[in-house]
Amino acid sequence: MFSVQDEEAALDIVQDSMLKLAEKYASRPPEELPLLFQRILQNGIRDHYRRSRVRSTWTSLWSSLGLTGEDDDADPLETFEIEETGSVPASPAGRLEQSQTMAIIEEAVQSLPQRQRQAFLLRYWEDFDVSETARAMGCSEGSVKTHCSRATHALAKILRSKGITL
Repeated sequence: MFSVQDEEAALDIVQDSMLKLAEKYASRPPEELPLLFQRILQNGIRDHYRRSRVRSTWTSLWSSLGLTGEDDDADPLETFEIEETGSVPASPAGRLEQSQTMAIIEEAVQSLPQRQRQAFLLRYWEDFDVSETARAMGCSEGSVKTHCSRATHALAKILRSKGITL
């Protein structure tokens, strides 16, 4: 069994699980509710770790390219982070190479099919959870997961083919 170390995330998962139980299983006999709640909670924890792992992968990619996601108003494909460690190349050739890499990434995201691009951007740029993304896109949560999975695999393939790796 997984455990969530971040107290706020843990409380959110429990609250979401309780809401799901109340919304979807209110008509069930009371003796079934503890097992249903346990299953919903376990799935919520697994989803939390999956989201964290995928978000970490993309955050690593963007940070290795000198990007941050800290400024909510900034476009992550256009914002470079300047650190003491020198993540922005000092030489004009290095800056040109980084600029070209960003153009390749932006082009790769734009080349995704519309639904995959929507799901990917909502989940990983806008930080929506699966249910929020599903509501925004007007589809099921399963469709969101499928679109996101296909998008991340397609982007990884495109970027690898262009010589961009994590």
